[in-house]
Amino acid sequence: MEGIIQKAAERGVSARKQPSIQDYLKKMQGEIAKALPSVMTPERFTRITLSALSSNQKLQECTPQSFLAAMMTAAQLVLEPNTPLGQAYLIPFRNHSRMECQFQLGYKGLIDLAYRSGEVAIIQAQAVYQNDVFEYELGLEPKLRHVPAQRDRGDPVYFYGVFRTKNGGFGFEVMSEEDARSHGIKYSKSYSNGPWQTNFEEMAKKTVLKRALKYAPMKTDFVRGIAADETIKSGLSEDMFDLPDETVIDASFTVDEEKGEALPQPDGAD
Repeated sequence: MEGIIQKAAERGVSARKQPSIQDYLKKMQGEIAKALPSVMTPERFTRITLSALSSNQKLQECTPQSFLAAMMTAAQLVLEPNTPLGQAYLIPFRNHSRMECQFQLGYKGLIDLAYRSGEVAIIQAQAVYQNDVFEYELGLEPKLRHVPAQRDRGDPVYFYGVFRTKNGGFGFEVMSEEDARSHGIKYSKSYSNGPWQTNFEEMAKKTVLKRALKYAPMKTDFVRGIAADETIKSGLSEDMFDLPDETVIDASFTVDEEKGEALPQPDGAD
């Protein structure tokens, strides 16, 4: 019994010695200052970091390295995570058998980056509801017509993203509600506990808009920003987009087909 108590005490001491994200933030101040973009001071970065931590207690269980890397990615894109603006999200989930933090672009963050590219005149995504008038055609003369119902619009049935470039080119993409949900379940490891649950329509809009923008003549900086979506990193760099994504793609959840939900495995599952 004494041996068991001693081991438990040792584990407790070891756990207390683990540096918190706040401790790591202080330790890495010099590296953080070097990696921050010119538009953000270390003081503002610290305030946003602490605000993000307070908005989601689960983030405090993530490794400090992955959390700060996700924060730095957001900072270099000049997007504020985990705020009502919906520009970006920091999502905690199990990766490499431990809790790590994933950076996710939000719908409004994607639009902001597209406008900043200087190539786009108009960009938007919309939800189509059951009682709206909605028609579209593909082919050599594509057409898209959407007239929202004045009242009682019903449930969402389609989502579409559309853009027009400054030189007059345009493009659009359409997804059904079912296709958007299936995409989230299939490709988002954090489907069950992230913005797909709390902001489904915005995530569906982001998904369809990303598909549409594949056909737009965007600059390299925009493409690099898009590539940072849904990534996990553990280092700090003056160019976070050069660091590799460390996400492990595995069967970390099962899918309840009847409810259309992703069910995570219990904590401890790889």
